[in-house]
Amino acid sequence: MTRVWLGAGGVLLLTVVAGVLHYTDATPVLVFVVSGVALGGVAWAIGIGTESVGARFGPAVTGALQSTLGNLPELFIVVFALRAGQTVVAQFSILGSLFANALLVLGLAIAAGAVTAKGSAMRFASRLPNDTATLLLLAVFLIALLGLSDQLGDKASAHQVEISAVGAVCLLVVYGAWLIGYLRSDEATADAGEHAHDALPFEPALVLLASAGVAAALVSEWFVDAIDPAVKSLGISKAFTGLVIVGIAGNAVENVVGITLAAKGKSDLALSVVKNSVSQIAALLYPVLVLASLFFAHRLTFVANPVLTAALALTAIAMWAITGDGKAAAFEGCALAGFYVILAALVWYE
Repeated sequence: MTRVWLGAGGVLLLTVVAGVLHYTDATPVLVFVVSGVALGGVAWAIGIGTESVGARFGPAVTGALQSTLGNLPELFIVVFALRAGQTVVAQFSILGSLFANALLVLGLAIAAGAVTAKGSAMRFASRLPNDTATLLLLAVFLIALLGLSDQLGDKASAHQVEISAVGAVCLLVVYGAWLIGYLRSDEATADAGEHAHDALPFEPALVLLASAGVAAALVSEWFVDAIDPAVKSLGISKAFTGLVIVGIAGNAVENVVGITLAAKGKSDLALSVVKNSVSQIAALLYPVLVLASLFFAHRLTFVANPVLTAALALTAIAMWAITGDGKAAAFEGCALAGFYVILAALVWYE
């Protein structure tokens, strides 16, 4: 427990430093870097708080709660980006979180788990991987149709906002129907409470969770404010910033927890943490943000460029092909991570 409070103190210090740099008009690159590191720390704090609170309600609720609140930094980043008119950063942040979890984190978790597993293959229940692939494919179906309509310039392309809103509602309904069944399933997040090794008492955990939520909102705003001048100074694109930097920094919970659990041989739990996050980003976070953007001057839609649409489709297929049978070898995990590196290299030159 001492390590948790020391870690929370470090996150608080990072948040204060980021705030001081922001309000003293420090170099945008410095604000950008420190805020990005602070986002990772805030994500960690949210993960610890969620584990501690969720453990009181059982493993299924814990897994779903951790994935939901673990995506809180991405939610704030996109909201502030939309408010600032940074639609490219907003959309690429969402897609970046999807790619980071579905390819990089999942790949590294499989590689770590397979190395220590019997027979050099990581084994796990196949239901969640297949369910995740279905939810992701539904989102890809919507993105692909709107993207094709946009490229062809047909009559429907003039109504992207309306179609995106309808699609968002459909995704939320399907996700809700899936979540109810998942939480009632015996397979749902089996033994999730076991990894709350540094769990806090319930009341302190609530305080940590509330504080981390406030910090996530503040740091996200400072991070978004520094993006424009920082990327110009660094010579990197907004696409790379959203897809790679935000995608990795905002998913610190899944990055650390998923890989660590896999290395300890807790395959089902590791897959649950990562896969739940993928499902929620595709079928909960993205549609919620699309609907929320209706109240902003700049609207978020499901229209993506053809390259990223193709990458999303191939990601869903790769996830299903590698994890759908309930087992995966180390080289398959390396392949998923390799897909992510190739995509990041492409976006670097965008």
